[in-house]
Amino acid sequence: MLIGNLGKDPEVRRFENGGMLVKFPIATTENFTDRDGNRKENTEWHTIVVRSPRLAEVCERFLHKGDKVFIEGKIRSRQWTDEHNQTRYNIEISADSMTMLGPNPMRGKEDEYGAPRKGGPGNGGYRSNQSNSSFMHDDDDFEGDDQF
Repeated sequence: MLIGNLGKDPEVRRFENGGMLVKFPIATTENFTDRDGNRKENTEWHTIVVRSPRLAEVCERFLHKGDKVFIEGKIRSRQWTDEHNQTRYNIEISADSMTMLGPNPMRGKEDEYGAPRKGGPGNGGYRSNQSNSSFMHDDDDFEGDDQF
């Protein structure tokens, strides 16, 4: 479970079979006081990967850089050899659910005809149904892309 802010807009990858993968970084910040009484702040970056088609569409449509989100998922680590024959490692969070935190993204927005939009995620949560993800394979990822 992580609560953090998006470091950039979600990156979307579409597959020939109609599936999609969404990837974005979030920053989590921990504030604490050290032994000397000084306030300290520690920020960690996490790569979030969304494989569920429904959750991926929501992320693509509604998430933007700076948005605060609550992510639930699994930690996944990968290992590969790069073009220089170096062993590389990547740790990412495979999101199972996402809840948008903060202001309602639909408030004050209008559709292309000027009418107020109805529905949308508001501050609701979304839970993926990965059992319907027929396109999901471990190699359906941004292989070797360990940084944003």
